[in-house]
Amino acid sequence: MEKLEELKYKLNNKEAIIAIMGLGYVGLPLAVSFAEKDFQVIGYDPSERKIDLVNRGESDIMDISSERLKQLVDTKKLEATLNPAELKRADAIIICVPTPLTKSYEPDISYIVSAVDTIRANMSSNTIVVLESTTYPGTSKELIYAPIASDGWKLDEDFYVCYSPERVDPGNQTYQTVNTPKVLGGMTPHAMDLGTALYGQVIDQVIPVASTEVAEMSKLLENTFRSVNIAFINEMAMLCEKLNIDVWETIEASSTKPFGFMRFNPGPGIGGHCIPLDPIYLSWKAKESNFFSRFIELAQETNQQMPENVVTKAMKTLNGQQKSLNGSRVLLLGMAYKENIDDLRESPSIPVFENLRKAGAIVSFCDPFATAYRAEDGEIHNTIPLVYEDFGKYDLVIVLTCHDVFDKEQIMTHSQLILDTKNVMGQSSSKVVRLGSGNGLHQLKAENLLLV
Repeated sequence: MEKLEELKYKLNNKEAIIAIMGLGYVGLPLAVSFAEKDFQVIGYDPSERKIDLVNRGESDIMDISSERLKQLVDTKKLEATLNPAELKRADAIIICVPTPLTKSYEPDISYIVSAVDTIRANMSSNTIVVLESTTYPGTSKELIYAPIASDGWKLDEDFYVCYSPERVDPGNQTYQTVNTPKVLGGMTPHAMDLGTALYGQVIDQVIPVASTEVAEMSKLLENTFRSVNIAFINEMAMLCEKLNIDVWETIEASSTKPFGFMRFNPGPGIGGHCIPLDPIYLSWKAKESNFFSRFIELAQETNQQMPENVVTKAMKTLNGQQKSLNGSRVLLLGMAYKENIDDLRESPSIPVFENLRKAGAIVSFCDPFATAYRAEDGEIHNTIPLVYEDFGKYDLVIVLTCHDVFDKEQIMTHSQLILDTKNVMGQSSSKVVRLGSGNGLHQLKAENLLLV
């Protein structure tokens, strides 16, 4: 108990040294948050480029300004290192490494395994280890606790294990690391006590749960919920096109119900590291228990089909102007997976780009944030300058990700023909075709209404 109280005292009095493993979209903002709360922070990453950037005070993540980072580096609150031996100094080690999929669409936990191997070789006694990477239920016990315990370390005496899922939403100016509620599960009550002390220093609200498995499952549930509902509304958009009904007006009408309806919008597909991948982690784990989730599989299939639906819609839109997709010049607005960020991970714009090229279109893109893209054939494509007068050179402009810097009126004025996948333009017209809308318009005009 003395060791436990000693570590808790260090955490509560900001005397603990915090090590963050992985300095990407999750790890760097977390490292900055701890450093800004006056903790000494060690950032560990195997990328020499990343280490050099951080130690120069240069941020490659839009949510963290270089000015903000440099101040912490200059005051020695945050230092980045390639040397794993520096982890020996840490009282708390937080793992923020990628959890992608293998080529066969199974969980790739190799980054977690590598991180834990590094910890095992460099950890000091009386250390709390927290995993934040999104993963399947049971990972903390199987991949964190079991390997460390196999080295002779004793749980609740030499080390403590927690799981706290990252909830980073890149580009979100309202909810960031500090004010996003933090779910936390500990393997033991002592671990939970220490984990609460750790995160309570930097996070406004810590949400305790009964176990690491509950915390692991909560993250997968959050994003699978979104995946399933996005898939449903995407399917409704396709149905509305068949029925010649405007899905956007339909959604607006349904949204007026003050209870029992949660709005989701259709679009060209899902992107980012979480929503496209997390349901697959959950489905994989379910199959281990001989449980097959038809909802998850169907949602994945529906969402993955959306980029192809956009290409088909583009072809039909051009056909309506007596033009063929083959040979037409097409401009994509926005390559990043969401507005106002530079993240291309799993962006639906990528398969739209590739499938248009395969269909014979001459494809360009405009994105002031995600300025370069390496195509499947290895060719690097760069954004065109944001010059609205040049939009008229294209047979079709497809709105995929509408960053705030894009001017809707300028897009409308200078484009010959627009395919709007996000209802950015607000209505269909002679030059705007919207995903999820039929040929007719279903907007009531006040002057045509007779009130009785």
